[in-house]
Amino acid sequence: MSTNTHFDRDHIWHPYTSTLDPLPCLPVSHASGAELYLEDGTVLIDGMSSWWAAIHGYNHPALNAAAHQQIDKMSHVMFGGLTHQPAVSLCERLVAHSPAPLTQVFLADSGSVSVEVALKMAMQYWQGRGESRAQFLTLRHGYHGDTFAAMSVTDPDNSMHKLYKGFLPQHHFVPSPQSCFDGEWDPNDIQPMREALSTHHDQLAAVILEPIVQGAGGMRFYHPEYLRQVRALCDEFDVLLIVDEIATGFGRTGKLFACDHAGISQISCASVKH
Repeated sequence: MSTNTHFDRDHIWHPYTSTLDPLPCLPVSHASGAELYLEDGTVLIDGMSSWWAAIHGYNHPALNAAAHQQIDKMSHVMFGGLTHQPAVSLCERLVAHSPAPLTQVFLADSGSVSVEVALKMAMQYWQGRGESRAQFLTLRHGYHGDTFAAMSVTDPDNSMHKLYKGFLPQHHFVPSPQSCFDGEWDPNDIQPMREALSTHHDQLAAVILEPIVQGAGGMRFYHPEYLRQVRALCDEFDVLLIVDEIATGFGRTGKLFACDHAGISQISCASVKH
């Protein structure tokens, strides 16, 4: 059965497009590997990897078999007060593959939600220590999601969220690093971060950034030394560090986690998006 594109255009609001003059949507019939097959027979390579979520491609036999096996038992059960072995097995593997100090897993249902959870955890940490810290420090050209708290730590001037500037909580932004991943390290890169931490550290709940690669901000690859320097500064000024691995984790940068390029251990790890 072919897709009713007329109903789609008139009644379905797709992300990042207008309801009055929407962008055309291509009807997909099926997918395999890295390829999408349109209903008219056109074959496309999904270079976006389903918004970076389809790590292993489409119709992977092992993943399909696992999904079929699970659906015969249950599709979903709430995690409040309940548990089940598939979740336990997943978390066992996550802990085993995470840097040694990280032994706790909180499962979230999307990248934006995982960032929201990480920000809340940082604020709750300081409340538990008797301090009220509600500010965050992050980088220009960063992107952390589309929900409200996630938008507030996304670049307010150079992103799709600038419409909401003035409505979101106001946080602190410093210039993104300029030293390239495989180039020479420029010590001047870290100075804006040091100055911001020196000035605001007693109000900051955490520093949050994308490790090594700023994805939606322009695929900006920066030097691992910057990440090592940020880790050291957070230790020096007693500020938490959240490394957002939603778009960089699980092998996308050549290592299991992008923070592994810098040899640090992060406070918050990537959520599993599927």
